[in-house]
Amino acid sequence: MISKYRQQFNELFSNEKYNNLIEDITSDFDYKPTFRIAETPFFISNELKNQLIEGCNDVIDLIKKENFKQLTEKSLELNGKVPNEDEHTTFLAIDFGICEEDGKIIPKLIEVQGFPSLYNFQYELYGKFKKQYPFLENLTPYIVGLSDEEYSKIIEETICNHLPKENVILLEIEPEKQNTKIDFYYCKRNIGIPIVCVTDIEKIGNKLFYKNESGQQILIKRIYNRVIFDELELRKDLKLNFSFSDNLEVEWAGHPNWFFRISKFILPYLKGPYFIETKLLSELDEIPNDLENYVLKPIFSFSGSGVIFHVKREDVEAISEKELYILQKKVNYIPIVQSPDGKVKAEVRVLCAWSKKASYPTLLCALVRLSRGEMIGVKFNMDKDWVGGTLGLFEKSL
Repeated sequence: MISKYRQQFNELFSNEKYNNLIEDITSDFDYKPTFRIAETPFFISNELKNQLIEGCNDVIDLIKKENFKQLTEKSLELNGKVPNEDEHTTFLAIDFGICEEDGKIIPKLIEVQGFPSLYNFQYELYGKFKKQYPFLENLTPYIVGLSDEEYSKIIEETICNHLPKENVILLEIEPEKQNTKIDFYYCKRNIGIPIVCVTDIEKIGNKLFYKNESGQQILIKRIYNRVIFDELELRKDLKLNFSFSDNLEVEWAGHPNWFFRISKFILPYLKGPYFIETKLLSELDEIPNDLENYVLKPIFSFSGSGVIFHVKREDVEAISEKELYILQKKVNYIPIVQSPDGKVKAEVRVLCAWSKKASYPTLLCALVRLSRGEMIGVKFNMDKDWVGGTLGLFEKSL
């Protein structure tokens, strides 16, 4: 997208540099990430950045509407409600496919999540790339001109809310088995909070406790929640000593209700140039005849699970819980990143943080996924190169 930096990067690129990048990441915790890291950042022009900001602001405007909770209450009725919901979401991840429409490049909203993403890993990844390609110092990973220190402060305050670090935990299902655990490791190292499995929590009264490395029982005052609830629902083997539906004396960094409120559930309500025609199956008057132009998606799935890309009429008819699925018009992802052997498609996830007292979320950085396959997610591109997770880099403001 910024041709001079793309040309400069590709001229300097080598497999040796890429291997050094992966080894550098691996050496921090003697652990190699299980998801694929792409060979290159995505260089985002000011024009595309401004479009991404406009699209994000349109999404945020819907979320800030006075009737938003009323509008999304059905999502909680379908999935269960957790007490003590806060005024607004803590985290926001807004995914745009880089597409072509009427011969022009335009970002199109693919999905939006009121849930955290790889905030700590993205920060580290920029530094790793700069070691191999020092000229990247001329660019910034931050959308609104933050410094590294400002970014780190925002993330720490959003996660911890100024509470003692030992009383804040990162909560996950068997965190040592998660694909995203590299992000957990950086979070623990950089912020100083422990990583705790849901099965290691003890409930006493309406308070929660965990045991630290010395075996001491420590009160939990705030939970940085990384638990995906469709995964938790499937794990009938897990024995929890508490329930998310309990009336607990604890703060949430990422209240569970926002996982459901801000999801594919809201896509049908978004209208404008950056949004795709999307309908709930339960509100579909008739099944379109041109199903080859649509994708069928479960509302509350993660990482592309359950998505039907080549939709048939019987696929739609077979779904009994139609309020839990959407039919979304396909968009034309444009191959835009020049690799050594052709162009690659891109999807940009804008990561936002929304502190407790702020009236508006802060747009922070861009997690980018590159793809040669039909679907974008890293697990759909495992046997290819110049694909996978990476970061977006922007021109620095003068």
